[in-house]
This record gives sequence, structure tokens and C-alpha cells, in this order.
Amino acid sequence: MSQALADQACEACTSDDEPLTEAEYTEYLDEIEQSVWEVVDGHHLEGTYEFEDFRDALEFTYEVGELAEEEWHHPDIHLQWGEVRIEMWTHKIDGLHKTDFVMAARMDRMHEEYAPDE
Repeated sequence: MSQALADQACEACTSDDEPLTEAEYTEYLDEIEQSVWEVVDGHHLEGTYEFEDFRDALEFTYEVGELAEEEWHHPDIHLQWGEVRIEMWTHKIDGLHKTDFVMAARMDRMHEEYAPDE
């Protein structure tokens, strides 16, 4: 892919669209943080981000919420001390769509701001 996944538009799908097949979503998996994300049962993305404290995890959760509202694509978000777990799929098609991977790539980019200085 010539353009970074995080820079691509979140495209709304229609109920006529089919969920991505394993062959289709595999190419997108290569463009998101593989230590964070996995495809579960061929149905949804699940990712876990780690943080140094609760405050950073909470602030990241807020940023994910703002992104979700902006793109009108809302993941399930689970917040706990030092960790945020995200579950995401396209409800309209009850499966994965390219937009799920675009959102994951954007979250990966946002999470980079929270990496401890080395």
C-alpha cells in the first residue's frame, strides 16, 4: 500500500458490503502494531495498549473516544490501571471492514505519544 493506513479515510460501509475475508484482512494486519492487535475468530480486532499509569491510560481512552466520535466508528473500550483494551468490528456487517484497520492504525499512532522516553 502506498499510503500509510493511518492516513487513509475511514469509509462508511453499506449493509450490502461483506466482511473482509482472511486473505483480505491479512494485508491490513501487516500495517498495524502486531504486538498490540489480533484478529479474533475472523470477526473482530482486539488490541491491548499498556501505559505507565492510570492517568495516561485514561487520557488515551479519551483520545480514542474523540476519534471514534469524529469517524462515527465506535469500539468497545476497557480501561484499567496501566492498560486499555479495545475491541472493534463493523457492526453493520457484523465483521471486519477496512475502516477497522484504519482506526487501529490511528490508535497505534496516538499511542506512540505515550511511549516512555528511552
